[in-house]
Amino acid sequence: MSFVGADELLDTLGDSRSRAVLAAVNDEPRSAKEVADALDVSLPTVYRRLDDLEACDLVAAQTAVAPDGNHYKRYSSTFEELSVRLEDDAYEVDVRRDEDLADRFSDLWSELGGE
Repeated sequence: MSFVGADELLDTLGDSRSRAVLAAVNDEPRSAKEVADALDVSLPTVYRRLDDLEACDLVAAQTAVAPDGNHYKRYSSTFEELSVRLEDDAYEVDVRRDEDLADRFSDLWSELGGE
């Protein structure tokens, strides 16, 4: 993950479509097409918002394989809680994650059919 500052993260969350996309992948992983269909917005719009959310490490993509053998990405949120506080005239953003990177890798490996 590349570090993003509070301003970039807040700018991303300030966009109503980004918030809608984030909410759409919060409960269960979804493909960009599933998100676009659920929100009734264009696929390019969803991809732009997913790219922004991924840059802020608020969503992650996992590769999935369709029954016909084609590969696609499923997106899910990567955090449990986000808090914002104003400290010394600057915004501080804390993101709480329940699972660590090793758990996320294990889950990804399992989804891809590993042991």
